[in-house]
Amino acid sequence: MATIAEFTIPTESFPLGNLFENHPDVTLELERVIPTNKAIIPYLWVRNTEEAEGAEIENVLRNHPDVLSLNTVDEVCGEYLIRIEWNPSYEGILKGIAETPVILLSGIGTADEWRFEVRADGREPIATFQQYCGEHDLPMELTALYALSEMETGARYDLTEDQREALQLAYERGYYQSPRKTTLDEMAGELGITGQSLGSRLRRGIHRLLGSTVVSQTET
Repeated sequence: MATIAEFTIPTESFPLGNLFENHPDVTLELERVIPTNKAIIPYLWVRNTEEAEGAEIENVLRNHPDVLSLNTVDEVCGEYLIRIEWNPSYEGILKGIAETPVILLSGIGTADEWRFEVRADGREPIATFQQYCGEHDLPMELTALYALSEMETGARYDLTEDQREALQLAYERGYYQSPRKTTLDEMAGELGITGQSLGSRLRRGIHRLLGSTVVSQTET
C-alpha cells in the first residue's frame, strides 16, 4: 500500500544550512524530478531573495564542501532555479532519499527547519530510510505517516498537525476575514515561528485541503 511519510531535520543538518546564517528570510525548495537513476536530487529553487542577494547566495552555495559544481539554470521574478552536482562523498539526507526505496514529494528549507515529504510502496521502505538516517547520524524526526488511500478519501484532509494547527489559528484569529483581524507575524509569535514559515505552512495546508476536498470531489 502506497505510504506517505513527512519528517523534519534541523536546518544545520542539511548541507546548505549555513546559507540561512546571513540570509534568514530565504526559502530553499527542492525541485522534484522523475527518478531515473541513483543520482542525488540535482535541482533547487532559491526563493524570497532581495535583488542584490542573488550573486552572494550563489557564491555561498557554490563554495559549500558538499557541492561539486553549481549552475544557475533560470531566474523567474527574483527566484533562482539552480542545478547542483553533489560531492560523491556526501552522505546526507538527499543521498539517503536517492539510495533507499522512497520518492521525494517535497522538500522545503527555512531558517527554522527542513520539512520533507516522501512516498513509498508500503511502510517497509520508510523503515529502510529511517535506518539509513540512524546509521548516518541524521536527526530525522518523523511527523506524519499514513496510507495514500487516507489522503485520497479525504479522511485526513492530507494535513499535517502543524498545518492543521496553523489553519485553525488563522481561522480563529480572523486572518481570512475581510478586513483581516490579525497578521502573519502576530500569529507566528503565538506559534514560536517566523511569519515566513507560517505563511508557507498556511499555503501548503490550503493546497492540500483543496486537493483532498474540493478537487477530489470534483473528480469523482
